[in-house]
Amino acid sequence: MMFRLLSTFLVVCCDRWRQRLCTVMAIGVMVVGCLGWDLPAQAAASAAASGNPLAEAGSTLVGRDLTGAQLAQAEFANANLNDTNFSQANLVGAVFSTSTFTGTVFRGADLTQSIFDQVRLYNVDFRDANLTDSMLLRTEFNGVTITGADFTGAILTALQVKQLCAIADGINSQTGVSTRESLGCRG
Repeated sequence: MMFRLLSTFLVVCCDRWRQRLCTVMAIGVMVVGCLGWDLPAQAAASAAASGNPLAEAGSTLVGRDLTGAQLAQAEFANANLNDTNFSQANLVGAVFSTSTFTGTVFRGADLTQSIFDQVRLYNVDFRDANLTDSMLLRTEFNGVTITGADFTGAILTALQVKQLCAIADGINSQTGVSTRESLGCRG
């Protein structure tokens, strides 16, 4: 129901003002609905309802080792995740928003259907991570490592794809998909 109301509002907004941003937002909401993803607010509510202590805005997990942690649908809003280790963690449907990560490790993590919104990534390790069907909106990649990461079906801008294709290599050990293929890199 929420999806229908929001998408209707965005379509009306686009008809009225004809703004590109509004069109992009409408498409994003439709994709989220079509893929059966929860909206960020729903994911946050799910995480909070499950008693997940990481659901609180502004969480500080600096330097924590969360290797193999079960954090599906966790919400990390305005969180300090510098030098946090999420290797092999289950982060399916997790939401990361309005944060800056430096030295964070997602090596081999399952980030399927995760959302990164307004996130700055500095020297972040995504080696062998599964980012299938994730949304990386307004995300900045600076010095990231993506060897073997699978971005199949991920929503990225053309600029992000170009930037990531310049450093893409390897094959994901879990999905068998090459990083370059998953990004649609040419050449």
